[in-house]
Amino acid sequence: MTIALGIDTGGTYTDAVLVKYDSGQILCAAKVLTTHHDLAIGIGGAIDAAFAQSEAPMAGDVDLVALSTTLATNAIVEGHGSPVCLLLIGYDPELIHQYCFDKELVTDDVVYLAGRHDIHGNEVVPLDEVALREAVLARRDQVEAFAVSGYFGVRNPAHEIRARMLIEELTGLPVTCGHDLTNHLDSIRRATTVALNARLVPLIRELIATLRNTMAVHGLSAPLMVVKGDGSLVRAEWALKRPIETILSGPAASAIGAWHLAAESGVRFESDTLWAIDMGGTTTDIVALCEGRPRLNPEGAQVGRWHTMVEAVDVHTVGLGGDSRVRFDADRKLCIGPQRVVPLSLLANQHPQVLVDLANQVTLQPRSEVAAEFLLQRRKPSRRLDSEEQVVWKKIDDGPVSIAALMNEVRYGAPLLRCIEHLVAEQLVQRAGFTPTDALHAQGCLNLWHTEAARLGAKILAAQGFLDPGDLCRNVVVGVSERVSTALVTKVLRDEERLNGSGHPSTWEAMQTAALLPARGLNCGCASLSCTLTLCHPMVAIGAPVESYLPLVAEQLHTRIVIPPHAEVANAAGAVAGGVIQRRRVLITPLDKGGALRVLLPEGMRDFHDLEAAVAFARQEMEKWMIDLARKAGAGHIGGNQIEVWMVRQDKTVLLKAGWGDNLYLGTELIFTSAGRPSPAV
Repeated sequence: MTIALGIDTGGTYTDAVLVKYDSGQILCAAKVLTTHHDLAIGIGGAIDAAFAQSEAPMAGDVDLVALSTTLATNAIVEGHGSPVCLLLIGYDPELIHQYCFDKELVTDDVVYLAGRHDIHGNEVVPLDEVALREAVLARRDQVEAFAVSGYFGVRNPAHEIRARMLIEELTGLPVTCGHDLTNHLDSIRRATTVALNARLVPLIRELIATLRNTMAVHGLSAPLMVVKGDGSLVRAEWALKRPIETILSGPAASAIGAWHLAAESGVRFESDTLWAIDMGGTTTDIVALCEGRPRLNPEGAQVGRWHTMVEAVDVHTVGLGGDSRVRFDADRKLCIGPQRVVPLSLLANQHPQVLVDLANQVTLQPRSEVAAEFLLQRRKPSRRLDSEEQVVWKKIDDGPVSIAALMNEVRYGAPLLRCIEHLVAEQLVQRAGFTPTDALHAQGCLNLWHTEAARLGAKILAAQGFLDPGDLCRNVVVGVSERVSTALVTKVLRDEERLNGSGHPSTWEAMQTAALLPARGLNCGCASLSCTLTLCHPMVAIGAPVESYLPLVAEQLHTRIVIPPHAEVANAAGAVAGGVIQRRRVLITPLDKGGALRVLLPEGMRDFHDLEAAVAFARQEMEKWMIDLARKAGAGHIGGNQIEVWMVRQDKTVLLKAGWGDNLYLGTELIFTSAGRPSPAV
């Protein structure tokens, strides 16, 4: 029996599950709070908690470990990463500056080198190796990695390969080449992707090294694999070279886990398509699944302001979760999210002294923008704080302090609030406040942490909106459900391109509002418009808080909902449920003269005069190449399963003139996919 350990590091929790690999049965599961300053601490705690259960196997029985991690996504969004040098071969610097493309290159350390291939892969300008050596030697002690992108490097990677050989010879530092990550032509986005990958290499190396040390402490000697952004698995050694491919690893794992857990529980769906909705502490992720695989974004994953060429899950993320900040705005409108705060119930569980301050606020009723909110230190600053920031930092040096108390001790409130927002934005301090999790505690629906703190917070906040605390908590639950419904409808409409058609976004918003009126307890008879929205495909809801919110979403959208067993650890289950999948694109392009065709393979070119012969040659070469690629990524043989390879062909033609019947051949695209199960014997 093969045992697999799945690990997921989320924004709020780190989960671990032990699974029978062949059947998918979950033996035991554990959740601990994520330790953002050092992910390995939380991972170790989750592993400890999983193996501490009576039904857990021995650590030596584990044959496979798989990790879903937010490291790459968060590092890109937060602007973290190591210093890198980007080498651009054959790019036009004047053109890049003219159109401000240099803002998309991630790093300011960019070197332009002579050397170029044309669109057919022919060398037209040799690589300037002298300039390359000078640039690399000047920077080898200043950067931690290099990134290389040739303008037409995806048509002929010879210059990129030569540059990598020289850089490794001169520095020994990691090098990322554009053709390793994509074979699409967009030169600027390719350079962006390559530079981001290079910045992430030292970070992922540190995480994997730390995780392996943690595994060794726990007696785990199994191979380590990492979830990619498309939900498939790769060896840790593969991820070390291509960490950019792990962006959106978390949403991909959750989608795979949703399908896996639903199937494991015996649920049968009438449709091959369903919606996976993962509600965590910070965000809610919505992904469409078809036949068990998440739908991928054909335009490439976008993370923060960076638009990459990474093939990843097509996820719609909304800043809404169990830890979303709940407050009233200046018009006493209830606002939920998108900011994440520490729930009052959790804060009081860790710092009981805050109960005294909460009890005082029930009587004193502080200003609405700071009611029932606290500050606590998150990490030590790496820069010198100004005078106002130092005052705040010293006040919270011994533990959390309410913002209302801080405002009572200073003369001017507005500058203090701006200072706090700045410290929160830099993640130096963390805000705590009333959340949907607290609303569930106050209602008695949840009993994880300090219920009295949640009830006091509900009293303080309800007074701001002239509500009964019970009504406030019910409004929060309905508000969260309504936000999820709106996000899901928005995702469906965008996928079907209806927002770009005759309907205007404001029209759809009005229809959504009218459809959701009953959920708010409002009388539809007073409205001028009444409509019903029906989601045609079922939902699978996962995440710790979904039982409290998602049934109402299903009711609002008149669809079926499944909340499978172990829904709270679906992300970790999805980490070990995926297979090893590799995709590569091969182009066959017509040359300018003689009717010849050129097959552009990953490691070379070949010319033909017959299209079918060119396709047959590409298939023969790529089948062997794809099997080898899958094995390098970690696929093997489990229970007789073999690595499968298949090809999808698309001939591109254009009609010369209507009625003439002649087509102009533009080329052929061959998409090769290899798939297999991960091997414990990697």
